[in-house]
Amino acid sequence: MLHEFRDPALLDLALTHGSFGGTSNERLEFLGDSVLDLIVAEELYKGQTQLSEGELTALKAELVSRKSLADIARSMNLEAQARTGQGLSGRTLPTSVLANLYEALLGAIYLDAGLEAARAFVLHTMGTALARVQRGHAISNPKQELQILLQKAGRPLPRYVLLESRGAAHEKVFCVCAEVEGVQHTAAWGRSLREAETWAAHEALLALRSKDAQ
Repeated sequence: MLHEFRDPALLDLALTHGSFGGTSNERLEFLGDSVLDLIVAEELYKGQTQLSEGELTALKAELVSRKSLADIARSMNLEAQARTGQGLSGRTLPTSVLANLYEALLGAIYLDAGLEAARAFVLHTMGTALARVQRGHAISNPKQELQILLQKAGRPLPRYVLLESRGAAHEKVFCVCAEVEGVQHTAAWGRSLREAETWAAHEALLALRSKDAQ
């Protein structure tokens, strides 16, 4: 374990799934989720000064996704340490349960030793993913990159097509796709047209680069 608990009961609680019976880790999971959001948001804010609020939000969502957290939980062997009921005993734990274990453990560390201990835990366990973002592997301007890619190939510039919008005027979300030579690539959602177009360009880049690599 990366953190030595002063209160071992917190660790036991963090590893106790609701199926085990009695008090479960759900409240610690709730706390850990908020602590994780704060730590990751702060790291991205400090390290990615060129990105907009929408782009930072998208990167954070990727870093704290259920799949990402479940992968970390597996690497820490939390599955073997979890206390579960008979319904889950002997089975591979679902992604959601593994992600919840990670968040509950983080919540327990926060209660046991405070924010800096929680930050050290997150930076250690999520270090590879965070470092990838901090090195600039995340696409900072996919619309520009898509334009340059197409221009180099002598192809026409993309057209961004609004496919759908939802929500009230003050909280609309938009679905946009990038169309290249009549081909519409995977659509993306955003909380502004600019954000949706940015992620639509990202999807088109992935598709075009994958095609070029074949």
